[in-house]
Amino acid sequence: MDKLLYLECKSGISGDMTVGALLDLGADQQVLRKALASLPLTGYTVEISRVKKAGLDCCDFLVKLDAEHENHDHDMDYLYGFAKNQAEIPEGEGRQHGHHVHHHDHGHLENGGEPHHHHHAHRGLKEVLDILAQGDLTEGAHALAVKIFTILGEAEAKAHGTTLEEVHFHEVGAVDSIVDIAAVAVCLDNLGIREVVIPVLNEGTGSVRCAHGILPIPVPAVANIAAAHHLPLHIMPFAGEYVTPTGAAIAAALRTRSQLPDTFTVAKVGLGAGKREQAMPSLLRSMLLEVPEEPVPAPWEEDTIWKLETDLDDCTGEALGHVLEHLLAAGARDVQYAPVYMKKNRPGWLVTVLCKEPERQALEALLFAETTTIGIRRSRMARSILKRKEQVAETSLGPVAVKAVQVPALDSEGKMTGETETRLYPEYAGIAALCRSTGRSYQAIWQQVLGELAAAGKKEG
Repeated sequence: MDKLLYLECKSGISGDMTVGALLDLGADQQVLRKALASLPLTGYTVEISRVKKAGLDCCDFLVKLDAEHENHDHDMDYLYGFAKNQAEIPEGEGRQHGHHVHHHDHGHLENGGEPHHHHHAHRGLKEVLDILAQGDLTEGAHALAVKIFTILGEAEAKAHGTTLEEVHFHEVGAVDSIVDIAAVAVCLDNLGIREVVIPVLNEGTGSVRCAHGILPIPVPAVANIAAAHHLPLHIMPFAGEYVTPTGAAIAAALRTRSQLPDTFTVAKVGLGAGKREQAMPSLLRSMLLEVPEEPVPAPWEEDTIWKLETDLDDCTGEALGHVLEHLLAAGARDVQYAPVYMKKNRPGWLVTVLCKEPERQALEALLFAETTTIGIRRSRMARSILKRKEQVAETSLGPVAVKAVQVPALDSEGKMTGETETRLYPEYAGIAALCRSTGRSYQAIWQQVLGELAAAGKKEG
């Protein structure tokens, strides 16, 4: 079965939520810690724990910064405290009392804005990529991390009218955002997932403060990523930022499908926690789906055919021989006689006629007229028919009419491969004609013609 990762972004998506969801899905923590430790970054520690979100047990991935590297990205009052009397952020929708709630990843440029006193990194894309290149990441993890940062860089460059080479990250150039993105890449690579379905990203409303002022939600970087990568957005009636630029870039980099398959089974579920307390619980649910393999299309045609049956115990053999010829001449696809014992142990015949709908009534009339039957049973049957065509094959004995039939090819396990092979079946009339012209037996001519046809097929193949 194919394996598919489904990211259910009902509460948006962010870097830490994605890492938590992938860890909960089974990504190896030791592999992750080793990869992160190889990056030339300092000033942080990683904490992985279990937390409750809306009563659900979730994995929490926290990049804990030291005092020198701490920034406003973790401060809910900074993000939303500008709202007059907190009117834009209703109680429970983005406000915390008495403490700061952490949320790591706002992808905005350092282009001015309101001054503050926390330390910030001002890294360009080249500097970030140099950091990733020095880490001990697998080829797949490194490529994915580069892809995510490139998507972010393109979105920020467009928002601020600069180039990808000149763009300088603010929040996403900070230690915690680099760690989040690298961690997503390492976890996904560790899980061995190549196909990811993301149908929609749920986003909130209102405004959020970033390094260069107060911006509408979705922020420009998220809007640019959604536009460039055709990410479907759904705006919820809740204030607050639910899709961060890092989250949008991760979705754009990972997403390979927009629709769930019609049929699947859920192999495992992972829940990743966010750090905000908003109207919608900040959690990301990931599901590892097992999708049945698509059946190989059958190389045959399907249709329906009528089967006509009647039992006879008072009809002579001569009459039956006569009616068989008439039935075939009138369009019957096949006619069969089978001996049966009828009531009172009288020996009789089961007459079976196969035909298509246009010929059915005429064949029933013929049976009534030419036999002693007073009743005919009929049933409509589905059938499968191999594709075939009539052609003439050249043999050493002369031309012979054959039926070329397309037969499905099977693998070592007996499953169809999707390919077909051609089999040639000599027609009776052609073999009989060669028997008359050569004076040889039917079996001798049949075997010789089959051998020559098989040899010719191998030569063509």
